[in-house]
Amino acid sequence: MDRFVINGGRLLSGSIKISGSKNTALPLMAAALLADGPVTITNIPSLRDIRTFARVMAVTGANVAHDESSHSVTVDAESLDRTEAPYELVKRMRASFYMLGALLGREGKARVSLPGGCAWGPRPVELHLDGMKAFGAEIDLEQGYVIATAPGGRLPGGSFTMSPSSVGATVNLLLASVLAKGNSRIENAAVEPDVVVFSEMLQAMGARIGGAGTDTLEIEGVDSLAAVNFENCADRIELGTFMIAAAIAGTPGQKIILTHARPDHLGQSFLDLFQKTGTEVQIDDRKVAVTAPAELTPVNVVTGVYPGFPTDLQAQWTILLACTNGNGKVRETIYPDRFKHIPELRRMGINAIVVGDEVVVEGGSPMQGAQVMSTDLRASVSLVLAGLVARGTTYVQRVYHLDRGYENLEGKLIELGADVSRERYDEWADPE
Repeated sequence: MDRFVINGGRLLSGSIKISGSKNTALPLMAAALLADGPVTITNIPSLRDIRTFARVMAVTGANVAHDESSHSVTVDAESLDRTEAPYELVKRMRASFYMLGALLGREGKARVSLPGGCAWGPRPVELHLDGMKAFGAEIDLEQGYVIATAPGGRLPGGSFTMSPSSVGATVNLLLASVLAKGNSRIENAAVEPDVVVFSEMLQAMGARIGGAGTDTLEIEGVDSLAAVNFENCADRIELGTFMIAAAIAGTPGQKIILTHARPDHLGQSFLDLFQKTGTEVQIDDRKVAVTAPAELTPVNVVTGVYPGFPTDLQAQWTILLACTNGNGKVRETIYPDRFKHIPELRRMGINAIVVGDEVVVEGGSPMQGAQVMSTDLRASVSLVLAGLVARGTTYVQRVYHLDRGYENLEGKLIELGADVSRERYDEWADPE
């Protein structure tokens, strides 16, 4: 396996480019399966999850060309002849479940394995299946697979109210309904930027979707969708992660520039709370300048659905709190058990205690380098952030989690002046 070796204490400075959004790219790729002709999507990050989903799509017979050098994916579904997404691939990534809506929408039938995913929190798919049923699909479960069929080959359409709101279920229901015979309605739909940009691509293809960006979506089914070229948006979670890195490890008084960004996608809650830490933020369209203060102020946060504070940034915020000279806490309302990074951070000297759905952090304790283990994507990057400001050397193991969601993370940190390297290691080797 690979691990990161981080020699802490180097002050960051300079400029980096924010990559395309993984969480938006995957739905966009699924939408390409609905088109009558080749679809090219640009600004696709070079990530393990993208490669995995490209393989899932290719199993159907669709022609999927992923050019990592140009950060583009071209999908031509004219050759699609198999309506199955197998367990061997779907288990690697939950987003592969988007194949259910895409295949049901295009072919009127689908056989998709129930997904796997990150090693924290229950994220059931019942919401997806209940929505499909409300739109007229017949759903059966068979040996770990979902078998979905549309009577007569196309869904009749219907109405469904989500409880709770879900990005994944909203995407899947849009995939299934834009080519339906009739009209459909999704209430309490997700309003995250991932869903809005995804809806914009479908609209560019000819889908009739009303209410994009609101919690009520009205879909008028159409007979076909056209091929398009479409640019993916920037990754808001990567942007937030590097903003936090700049705040905790940046040179006080010196700007760190993050380009090709979409700060509006972060939500006003994050931007307001971030500036309350004393960090200066200047936004100029797609460019964000972050200036670290001489001393950070602790600010409590509560995660929430967009435009609330993103759950995918709460682990990183824990490190920011640890770098202050006061106490603070993070309350997690989306996935209350999403604190598997805390025991690893305690190994580095961070005084943090989990109480129910909150983690309380005592700032000011000196952090020391240690061997720590990644458990999921966002927890992993919090360990990297801690390593940047810790004394000594930190070894972050199992960085394959990071490779799922951060493109060239170590390279970008090196550009900013961090001392980070990637090396192979044997996790089961006896100590010398």
